[in-house]
Amino acid sequence: QVQLVESGGGLVQPGGSLRLSCAASGFIFSTKDMSWYRQAPGKERELVAHITRDGIKIYPDSMKGRFTISRDNAKNTVFLQMNNLKADDTAVYYCDAANEYWGQGTQVVVSS
Repeated sequence: QVQLVESGGGLVQPGGSLRLSCAASGFIFSTKDMSWYRQAPGKERELVAHITRDGIKIYPDSMKGRFTISRDNAKNTVFLQMNNLKADDTAVYYCDAANEYWGQGTQVVVSS
């Protein structure tokens, strides 16, 4: 059974940092490209970061500079380091495996 379980979300003040994790199981993690998406209330889901199975990292222009994606194939986990968070980063963050599998998401709230 495929599972993607996100964790690490929560409430953080503007300018703060969070590190999200996504633990994968039920498929061969090292063979899949992985991505982080987010969806804010009333908005469409948008790509935050993408990492290929070879470790190549891709970011939309709007996400460059404050977000860093990484993966640990030995632990079947993909990470998203988020720095200098802003109120507009408030959203549910989802982990995606090659557009085949999705996690349930983890809530991030940036507020003072």
